[in-house]
Amino acid sequence: MKLPAYLIALSLAFSLQAEDLHPAADAAGFVPMFNGKDLTGWKTTGNWLVEADGSVALHPREGETGWQRWSAYLATEKKYQDFVLDLEFKFEPTGNSGVFMRIGDLGEPVKTGFEVQILDTYGLEKPGHHDCGGIVRCIGPTKNMVKPAGEWNRYTITVKGRQVKVVFNGEQVIDVNLDDSEMKSRPSEGFIAFQDEAKRVSYRNVRIKELK
Repeated sequence: MKLPAYLIALSLAFSLQAEDLHPAADAAGFVPMFNGKDLTGWKTTGNWLVEADGSVALHPREGETGWQRWSAYLATEKKYQDFVLDLEFKFEPTGNSGVFMRIGDLGEPVKTGFEVQILDTYGLEKPGHHDCGGIVRCIGPTKNMVKPAGEWNRYTITVKGRQVKVVFNGEQVIDVNLDDSEMKSRPSEGFIAFQDEAKRVSYRNVRIKELK
């Protein structure tokens, strides 16, 4: 069945509006967080590798399990305060990772930072704070936007003052004040890190725009 022209135009408008929630590839002020060659500017004891396509992937070593191996997280050497973080990620079935921000102590990332969850919760009807797109121990996403395992997803995370907004695959799913949650004690400046959950995960096109 052929759609009327006005419905096609309306559909395109919604699509463009969704895309506009993510910054354009040439958006001013953004700088890449990886150089595509090595992990300069980052530190980890985990087996994070730069792939041939420039993406960064975790290849868990034999015998590695769990998420409480703090030094295995891939963390920035620099601290950040207010910023827009734009990135893509993908995982394998049952995949699990997370984007940590404003970590005050890299030895205690869960207690001194906050995490936007990455988890294979595709198809879940009512996602909560611990599901993909949620801020763990804070708030769940308004909508489940995660794609099936093996496909690339995109986060644009804006952290300004105590306010955090998350755009997930073209949909704003989080808009929260940290002071209105269990995260009220978290610092206003800290490290950014990707969680090593001993499960394969990849990141690409990671860039940041610091806000003043």
